[in-house]
Amino acid sequence: MPELRITTLIDAPLRTVAAALLDARLLARAVRGLGVRISGGPVLFAGATLDGSVGPVDGTLFVTRADTTGVSAELVGGPLPRFTLVTDLLHTGGGTMVVDSVEWSSPGGPFGRLADVLVGRGLALKVLEARAAAVSARSVELLSARVVVGAAIIRDGLLLAQQRSYPPEAAGKWELPGGRVEPGETDHAAVIRECSEELGVTVEPDDQIGPDIPLRADLVLRVFAAHLTEGEPEAVEHRAVRWLTAADLDTVDWLPADRVLLPALHPLLT
Repeated sequence: MPELRITTLIDAPLRTVAAALLDARLLARAVRGLGVRISGGPVLFAGATLDGSVGPVDGTLFVTRADTTGVSAELVGGPLPRFTLVTDLLHTGGGTMVVDSVEWSSPGGPFGRLADVLVGRGLALKVLEARAAAVSARSVELLSARVVVGAAIIRDGLLLAQQRSYPPEAAGKWELPGGRVEPGETDHAAVIRECSEELGVTVEPDDQIGPDIPLRADLVLRVFAAHLTEGEPEAVEHRAVRWLTAADLDTVDWLPADRVLLPALHPLLT
């Protein structure tokens, strides 16, 4: 099976680089003009699908992994038996090592030989180089991004979620409680304040869960585990609140940014 690989060292924390990788719009822009088309988004999460093509090969990009370890996607529904795009992230003393690779297998006969030429001799390498450059630049931008915090409040193996009532495009969807960090405020202080305002409870924040998640060009979502210390959650600013079991997580209509966190949340609900 043919494979191409490139390695890039980015001077940014691993979670920041992971956030850049999760930006689906960045991926689309990076490969524009190279005979590659990708549409979808705005954020990548495990299970997401994007319409795509690589040269003459059309198909659907199915995201199989999107977390702090990197991103993997497969091109399915096209004539190639296999085409995968894999990015692995490794923390080092000098920054974050990004290892981009693409693998494919071709059918036999003349089309297979043509596919190897079109995919392997330049196109795949150009895609990897463009993606690496875009991720590096986006990571630097995200170092100064403003932060929205979220709280993964867990009690007795259950996760608290709240249902949006506005704006119209988000109404009815579910998310974790939270909001923007105010100037001069720490992330943990913002978690405590937002949970008091949105739920009428007091919480104690703990470690961050999952990667930073890009919301806009200059805004990221950062979610922390938390536990209740006082009060019972109420839907003060939202349509409803609900305690979810591990089995519930994949059945809820989450906002895309919150859906990114499901692989990190599942192990906590045992």
